[in-house]
This record gives sequence, C-alpha cells and structure tokens, in this order.
Amino acid sequence: MRTDAADVEQLATAPAFQSIGFGRKFKDNLATVLFAAAFVIAVIPLLWVLWTLFERGLRPLLSTVWWSHSFKGLLPTDFGGGIYHALVGTVFEGLVCLVFAVPLGVMVAIYLVEYGQQSKLAKAATFMVDILSGLPSIVAGLFIYALWITTFGMTRSGFAVALSLLLLMLPVVVRVTETMLLIVPNELREAAYALGLPKWKTIVRIVLPTALSGILTGIMLGLARVLGETAPLLILVGYSSAINFDLFNGEMASLPLTIFMERSTGTAAGDYRMWGAALTLVLVIMLINLAATGLSKIFAIKTK
Repeated sequence: MRTDAADVEQLATAPAFQSIGFGRKFKDNLATVLFAAAFVIAVIPLLWVLWTLFERGLRPLLSTVWWSHSFKGLLPTDFGGGIYHALVGTVFEGLVCLVFAVPLGVMVAIYLVEYGQQSKLAKAATFMVDILSGLPSIVAGLFIYALWITTFGMTRSGFAVALSLLLLMLPVVVRVTETMLLIVPNELREAAYALGLPKWKTIVRIVLPTALSGILTGIMLGLARVLGETAPLLILVGYSSAINFDLFNGEMASLPLTIFMERSTGTAAGDYRMWGAALTLVLVIMLINLAATGLSKIFAIKTK
C-alpha cells in the first residue's frame, strides 16, 4: 500500500497534542466537587436514619422472645413481647400479593410487547398501567374497601390488604417485565422462528428465560416497596396483638401497622416495641433486596 506525498507532508506538519487549558481543568474539578458534595448531602440523612434505627431498635431484636412471641396480654406500659405475629401477617399478605401480581403482570407485559403492538386493547392496558403507577396507596385501600367490603359484603381481613397491595405492585411488575422483554434482541426471536418454533414456544423457551434475571429483580423490588405501606392496613384490617394465621377472618397485625399502633400508645414501652418493629421491617426489606440481587445473578444469561 503506497502513501501519497501530500498525506505524509500533512502528518509531518500536524500540530502537536495541546495540553488541557486551566479553564477546562477548573470546570472538571468543580463538577467533581459538586457531585461529591451532592452525594454526601444525600447519604448523611440515610446514615442518620439507619443509625437511629439501630441505636433504638437493636435491643428488642436481641431479646430471646422477639422472634417467637407476640404482644398478646401486654399492657401499653409493659416491656417485652415479640414481633412474630406481625411477621406472620406481613409474610402472608406479601405472598398473596405475589401470587396474583406476578402472573397477571407478566402476562399483560407479554401481550403488550409480543402481541398487542398498536391495538386498541394494548393502548387501553398501557393507559390503565400508567394510572395505577401513580395511584396513592390510600386510594387503593379505599377502592378495595368499597368493592370487597361494601359491595361484596366481605369482612375486613388480611386478604383485603393483599388485594390493595396487588393494585400497587401490579404496575411495577408490568413495567419491569415490559422493559426486560424489549431488551431481548429480535434476532433471537427470528432465529427461533427460522427453526420452526411457534410464537408461544419462542416466548416461553427463548424470550422469558433471557429476560428472567431482570424480571425477578423487579418483582422483588416491587414487593419490598409495597410491604412498607401503612394506609391500606388502617382501612382494611384491624390490629391484633395476637397471632392470626387466617387471612380471611379476624384482625391481623403486620410490621407497618405495628409501628403505627405502638407509636400511638405514647408510652416508653410502646416506643421500645415501635423501634424494634421499625428495624425489623428495614431488615426484611434489606433481605428482599439481597434476594433480588442473588436471583439476578443466578438466572443471568451466561455468556461463556
């Protein structure tokens, strides 16, 4: 390959690399300082909250009965008791919410991405998901109260709470699943079609496994978000200081409701149990987030 003499002359006379000017260095350093300061300002309140929670809530968690007993029989001024009854309610309500939200949300997302395209039904579904995304939790609780209790004549229960949490979690599952399905390359779908796989089998065997890691992460994060809601609990179920395993009958405690009720006692013992329940809720949500991270790594597509 021959090089023209003009090109050689142009390369020889090209100006040398110029050093970065003082103005650009100053702007770069200023931006770095501002971003670092913003990060510190945002982290300080978070660390303060966490420190307060651990300082005031750790002592109840270290009690020998905290994880195995309830508050049954305790007076507002009595110290002691355990959070077992509230853990049962939180876990039961969260599981029921998952059972309904995951299949519904995933199927809606599959329809929107794989089948709906620009159909009127898809546009209507997208519009409803957008509305649910901005729905206040207390409105979700009032809607379930009007429908489930007032219209159908059912009693206030943990199941009614799970239905209200479903309204809050469903748009999260739909949006996360829809985003992850859109990320899957179309080449994978086309390759499956070329091999003779029908569309439904391509979705089940190719598309969903490819997007599964992100879908599971979004589902777990959505669950962690709704478990901290308090407003639907105040409307749809009464507080019980005893253990209740029946989702359809009777009052049922949960961690957010326990925090609210113990705070309302206005006693030192109530504050003791309130901070313990608050720290327990933070730990539960932290475990869910860690589970989401672990699941995303387990089900991630291996490239090697």
